[in-house]
Amino acid sequence: MIFTPQGGLKKSRMDWVLFISVLILLAVGTVAVLSSVAALPQQARIIRVQFMAVPIGLIVFSAAWSLNYQVYQDQWKFVYGFLLLFLFGVLLFGVVDKGARSWYRFSFFSLQPSEFARVGIILVLANFLDKRINRIRELKTVLGAFALCLPVFFLLIKQPDFSAILITFPVVILMLFASGASFFHLAIILGYAFISALFPVLWTMITLNPELMDSALIGYFFNLSTSFWGAASFVAGVSVLAWLLWQLSVRLYANVSGVYCAGAALVLIFGFFSGVLVKGQMKEYQQKRLEVFFSPESDPRGAGYNLLQARIAIGSGGIFGRGVFSGTQSRLGFVPERHTDFILAVVGEEMGFLGMTLVAVLYAVIMRRLMQCARLARDRFGYLVSCGIFGMFLVYFCINFGMILGLAPVAGVPLPLLSYGGSNLVATLMALGIAESIYARRYALV
Repeated sequence: MIFTPQGGLKKSRMDWVLFISVLILLAVGTVAVLSSVAALPQQARIIRVQFMAVPIGLIVFSAAWSLNYQVYQDQWKFVYGFLLLFLFGVLLFGVVDKGARSWYRFSFFSLQPSEFARVGIILVLANFLDKRINRIRELKTVLGAFALCLPVFFLLIKQPDFSAILITFPVVILMLFASGASFFHLAIILGYAFISALFPVLWTMITLNPELMDSALIGYFFNLSTSFWGAASFVAGVSVLAWLLWQLSVRLYANVSGVYCAGAALVLIFGFFSGVLVKGQMKEYQQKRLEVFFSPESDPRGAGYNLLQARIAIGSGGIFGRGVFSGTQSRLGFVPERHTDFILAVVGEEMGFLGMTLVAVLYAVIMRRLMQCARLARDRFGYLVSCGIFGMFLVYFCINFGMILGLAPVAGVPLPLLSYGGSNLVATLMALGIAESIYARRYALV
């Protein structure tokens, strides 16, 4: 609230708490990035991109804030078509970096379309759910939402960019939950996702412990992903088991519908084939990241080096840190990818526990204000978009802090507003600008 010259009250069109929190995180992140690249040969390019991305991002933020967010609902077909074209184009004209064709490379900068596609899918999905809110409890509505996301996920897999899917999938689930979808239907989807991830995880654990292959059953399971007949026998076995369970329930008068048994079998079978697809598409470095999650010490000079050095850096910072631009682990190059994936290691070493706490608190404030934007939104579309942006920040926060704490595998996911990355920074500020537009128009059409 602010006072007008006539002594009345005027509703603020800007959520200043959100905006100031964003600016503080930007300042902390820029300082951390500048410190982290001191020993890198591409230091000049990184600094140039960072100082280009910040003003461009703030301009995009201002434009998104000024524009009425409802235009995205009116033009959802254009938004959806553009994001698909954007993702498809990178497969044809993009450059390969670290095993993935995920970037458009220009003279002075690079562009990663998956960062903007995430914001686009939030807008498109919010429109889809808003238009079908009266049928949200029906399974076909939930499946329709995923059918809308499927082309995007497919194009991301083809790059491959699993980290983008890792962030986007939970956001879709959260938006469905916020719209009132049946918990049972969401449980089916989550069960499918869990099984899809479980198979590659179990195969990785067997790889790390080859002595387990002495068991015939485990050896059979390990070979399922490479043997056609093994996969066929697995499908047949699951189908027969589901039928037997249904027959047993009939004989015991349990009145369990055969639909549930068939559905459980289909979830398990499709989850298995999705797991095989994920395993087949994973690059060697992505496989190594998963192995390091279970055993960082198994390859201390290879894939586990990053995580171990990041933890050492954070631990050496103590309560108050070594001081800005005074970190040894990060500035001397002991922590790889310190300006992107492991930016928290730089903050922890140079700013200490207090700096880490400041970052966590600022993220909590931003997420709290995004929840407030959702609560005050003047229509359901604005509410769902705010929920999606909140979910995006929540997933980023959980992955990055979970990675440092050893609760999540290294996923190659930057921490928005803090890590280096021009595309991520601009896309994040665009999303926050849309949230501010929803907040600005919470009471009247302006």
